[in-house]
Amino acid sequence: MAFQSSSPAAARSRLSPSSFLLSQRAGKSRSGFLCLSPNVVCWSSTANYVLLQEGSTAFFLKPLDTRNRKKRPGFLRCATIEEIEAEKSLIERDVKERMEKTIETVRGSFNAVRTGRANPAMLDRIEVEYYGSPVSLKSIAQISTPDGSSLLVQPYDKSCLKAIEKAIVNSDIGLTPNNDGEVIRLSIPQLTSERRKELSKVVAKLAEEGKVAIRNIRRDAIKAYEKLEKEKKLSEDNVKDLSSDLQKVTDEYMKKIDSMQKQKEKELLTV
Repeated sequence: MAFQSSSPAAARSRLSPSSFLLSQRAGKSRSGFLCLSPNVVCWSSTANYVLLQEGSTAFFLKPLDTRNRKKRPGFLRCATIEEIEAEKSLIERDVKERMEKTIETVRGSFNAVRTGRANPAMLDRIEVEYYGSPVSLKSIAQISTPDGSSLLVQPYDKSCLKAIEKAIVNSDIGLTPNNDGEVIRLSIPQLTSERRKELSKVVAKLAEEGKVAIRNIRRDAIKAYEKLEKEKKLSEDNVKDLSSDLQKVTDEYMKKIDSMQKQKEKELLTV
């Protein structure tokens, strides 16, 4: 196939006005070249410009200056449903564990309040100095109730009898120990009517302290849910539903404290 050459003038005569203008501009640059073909992109490059043409439309593009170009901000990874559920479960588990510990604390405080009947739990809060370290009395001695009006403390190590006796005297249970060199006996005197009323007030105060602790645990959980809402992990409706469920759990533990309080007051008033 033979190619037919044509003069520059003939080539220019076949160009549209805009194409001819491009050819003239391209011709001024010694470093570029011009491709002449109908409906094909034609371009001419110089040190600063690139001229594109398709048909009769021309585009003038400047080279990109990347020196002052800003970096794209990093992407934030959204929490998955599994991660959100795990955080919710962690909060719920923490609430129940702390509330259970509060119930145990209140129960221990109630047991330490003396009633008219002997109960080994009356000595649960007594600590004894044993070889330079404070330890629980029930961990170094066996405590029993020979009858309804006395306690018997039999230490595993008889050398600590004096220390046990001293700890009981310094405690607030209001009992006088009788040390016979082998065991310690405690007689539980009958409570007067006035003393029973005073102890009932003590029990009510202990119950209220337990309820305050339960409310504080609920408050902490609400704050944790609100934090997840601010982080866009929970919606406002989610927080309302979770708060409602949390209130139900709180009410259950409040009822437990009320039940223990009534039982303790009943023991105090029983002659």
